[in-house]
Amino acid sequence: MSTTRWAALGMAALLGLYLVVVLGYALRLITDPLPIVQGMGWALVVFPLLGFWALAVELRFGFRAAALARLLEAEGGLPDDVLPARASGRVEREAADAIFTRYATEVQEHPESWQHWFRLALAYDASRDRRRARWALREAMRLERAATTS
Repeated sequence: MSTTRWAALGMAALLGLYLVVVLGYALRLITDPLPIVQGMGWALVVFPLLGFWALAVELRFGFRAAALARLLEAEGGLPDDVLPARASGRVEREAADAIFTRYATEVQEHPESWQHWFRLALAYDASRDRRRARWALREAMRLERAATTS
């Protein structure tokens, strides 16, 4: 298992522990005789539940993305572009933007291919457009799921 995956699981475990502690504190507040304190306790019940839900959604997204990456790698479809990087390790924006055009064109030519959408997500990520990278990755997941179930 990769270091990144272990780090993500470790952070998820710490967040889970924190949410359990907050939930325990909330339950103590709910048993207090003062209505305002009980209200704060109920609010603290809602927030950990939302936190658990968000954690589950993000972990599911990450594991699904990793599974698609492994599948694409097994097919030999991962990009092998070597982009120039700065001393910090970040890809130079101009180079990422140039390669992005290629992957965007491929998606236009093959809109039903999850592989092309996945590569577009990687190009968006290299261009530091995380919102669109996640959008393209969700589209890749949707297309791959549809191809698997049909």
